[in-house]
Amino acid sequence: GMQVTIAFNHFGEKLVQRMPRCRRGYIHVVNNDFTEWQMYAIGGSANPTINSQGNRYTAPVNPDAKEVTKRVETEESEWADWNWRTDGDIMVNGAFFVPSGEGLSAQYTKASSVEPKSSGLVSQLTMNAGVFGGPRDNSGVITYPGSSGTNTGNGGNSNGAGSGGGGGGDYFGIIFGNGVPPSPATANLLLCLLIILCLCMTTNHGALL
Repeated sequence: GMQVTIAFNHFGEKLVQRMPRCRRGYIHVVNNDFTEWQMYAIGGSANPTINSQGNRYTAPVNPDAKEVTKRVETEESEWADWNWRTDGDIMVNGAFFVPSGEGLSAQYTKASSVEPKSSGLVSQLTMNAGVFGGPRDNSGVITYPGSSGTNTGNGGNSNGAGSGGGGGGDYFGIIFGNGVPPSPATANLLLCLLIILCLCMTTNHGALL
């Protein structure tokens, strides 16, 4: 059967469902950050095996959408034998995972691809997740529904450079993926390459003359 690993992702606010939606196969959901969902986070049908390890699930405010899991168009008498488990996950704001099956580790051999890290490390493990060229907010301020804290609101990093619109984009973020300038060693290497390129162009131009 199909074997899939979903790791080190950040599923943000305003997402509705299918993070993932599984049909048959063996699915390892490991060290992801789920920040809200409007219907459910993980759904499945046709008896998939789902192994959820070291994730952080933050439920939405809606009291009717706190459940992480959903067995799609299937009666409980049928899905009660499906192997779905939660292992070392953090449940925030009332989130809850409904397990099923035997729960024995041997049942999840094909749904175990990488060694899970502690769910307490999810923020660090997913800090660079996101669309290429649009680095996440690295200000260190993370606000979840039902928790206190301030929201930066513009998706920018700690120095105020946003990821969207306006002139003068975050070029270092686009190149290096995290919105911070390159290290001195990298900058020196780029400078040396630029000097060599200029010398080559000058030499070749003189030879042509």
